[in-house]
Amino acid sequence: MQQDILINWSPQETRVAVVESGAVQELHIERALERGLVGNVYLGKVARVLPGMQSAFIDIGLERAAFLHVADLLGGFTGARPTEAEATARPPQVPIEKQVFEGQSMLVQVIKDPIGSKGARLSAQISIAGRLLVFLPQDDHIGVSQKIPSDQRQELRARLQALAGDAASGGGGGFILRTNGEDASDAELAEDIAYLRKAWARIKAAALRLPAKSLLHQDLNLLQRVLRDLSGDETQSIRIDSREQFEALRVFAREFTPAAAEKLQHYKGERPIFDLFSIDEEVAKALGRRVELKSGGYLIVDQTEALTTVDVNTGGYVGARNFDDTIFKTNLEAAQAIARQLRLRNLGGIIVADFIDMVKEEHKDAVLAEFRKQLARDRVKTMAGGFSHLGLVEMTRKRTRESLTHLLCESCPVCAGKGTVKTARSVAYDILREILREARQFSPREFRVVASPKVIELFLDEESTHLAGLSDFIGKPIALQAESAMGPEQYDIVLL
Repeated sequence: MQQDILINWSPQETRVAVVESGAVQELHIERALERGLVGNVYLGKVARVLPGMQSAFIDIGLERAAFLHVADLLGGFTGARPTEAEATARPPQVPIEKQVFEGQSMLVQVIKDPIGSKGARLSAQISIAGRLLVFLPQDDHIGVSQKIPSDQRQELRARLQALAGDAASGGGGGFILRTNGEDASDAELAEDIAYLRKAWARIKAAALRLPAKSLLHQDLNLLQRVLRDLSGDETQSIRIDSREQFEALRVFAREFTPAAAEKLQHYKGERPIFDLFSIDEEVAKALGRRVELKSGGYLIVDQTEALTTVDVNTGGYVGARNFDDTIFKTNLEAAQAIARQLRLRNLGGIIVADFIDMVKEEHKDAVLAEFRKQLARDRVKTMAGGFSHLGLVEMTRKRTRESLTHLLCESCPVCAGKGTVKTARSVAYDILREILREARQFSPREFRVVASPKVIELFLDEESTHLAGLSDFIGKPIALQAESAMGPEQYDIVLL
C-alpha cells in the first residue's frame, strides 16, 4: 500500500505522520527538551578512578561526571551487555586502576541517561544501531537477535558473516542482526553495513580532530530516523514544512539513504501541513476512549498499566439483513480499526480485544484472518492468538516507545487518573462524618467547611436540614465557605 510521510517541524517539537490511503496510520513525536542521551558517543576525560568500586568518573561535558564500571570497559563483549547486578558481581580480570588513569582521554558511549542526582552511565564498548543491524566496531562478533526463531539463526548468521567479510576492507567489526532484519535482502543488509561503517569512520575522524569532552556521535533524531526506519519502497513522498530542515535532510539522505533522497519534498503550502489530512483531529480522537466506526458501531479503548483492552460494540448499526450479519460486519470493521489504533496510539504490551460474540465458526475465522492481515502491516512486531471461549482475542505488540497518551497527557489532577470523581452529595456526607469525628476529639468554638461551590450550594439547599441537625447534635456552629479553586472532592474543615 502506498504511503506518504508528512513532517511538521518547529524548534521545540518535531511531528511525523505516516498516511496511507488518506488515513493516518502512525504518529511520531520528538521534543527538543526531552531527547535523551542514550546512544551518544563522547570523547571523555577520566576525572577520577575509584579502585574500591572498580569504577571511574568520566567528564563528557555534562553537568555531572558520568559513571563507568570496569565491566563496561573493552573486552568480552558478546552482543548482550551485562545487567548492573551481573556487572558488579563479576570479578574483573584486570583492575580498573591498571586500565585507566586520571586525565586519560577515551571513547565512551551513554547507556543510561542521568537520573536525579546520578550522572549518566557509560560503556567503552561502542555499538551503533542501524535500521537492520547493530555494528560492534571494536569486536568481530557476528550474532542474531534472540527473538528470531532458532531454526533461522544459523542461516542468517552465515549470510551476515559473508556480507561483513565482503566489506572487511572497510574496517572490520562485528554485527548483530536486529529483529526487523529477519526478512531483509542481501542488498538491504549491505546498504545498512555501508551506512554503519561510514558512521564509525566519522566518529574516529572526529576523535582525532576534537578536544576531550566533545560529542562525537549523536543517535539519529526523529527526522533522520524517518529516512532510516520509516521510509521504504511503498513510500511515495516525504514532505517537510521547513526549508532549513529539508536541506539538512537532503544532505543526510544523499550520503546515507540514497533511495529516500529523491522522495524528499519541501512543502510550501499556506495551510499547515498537518491540515492536509486533518491529522490534528485524528490525534485528538486518538487520545479519547471512544472510536467511532463508519458503520455506526464503536470501540472503547482502555489503557492500564498492565494491559490494554478494546471493547467492540454495534452501537447504532442495524443495516445488515439479520443479527448475525450485523455482528459479523461490525467485527470485521473493528478488526481493521483496532489494528490501526494500535499503530496510531503506539500501544504495546498485552492487548485484549473483546469482539462481539459470533455463533458461526466461518465468521470467527474471517474476522481473525482480517485482524491478522491488518496486524501484518505493522512495522512493530505483533503476535495474536485465536478466539478464547469467552470470545476474546489476546495479543502482544512490542513496546518501542511511550504510547501517544503517555507522551502527550498526564493524569488528571482532579480525579488522579481514575476517570471519575465523587458526586457532590457523596463529598457532603464525607464532610458530615469528618465533622462528627473531629467533634469527638476537639472542642473548638466553631467548625468552618471550605469546599467547592457545588458542595457548599448543596449544604445551603438540599442538605441544609442534615447540616443543621449535626450542628445541634455536637452543640457547635458550622460555617460554610465556597472556594472555586478546589476540586470536586477537595475540602478542608477548619477548627476555630
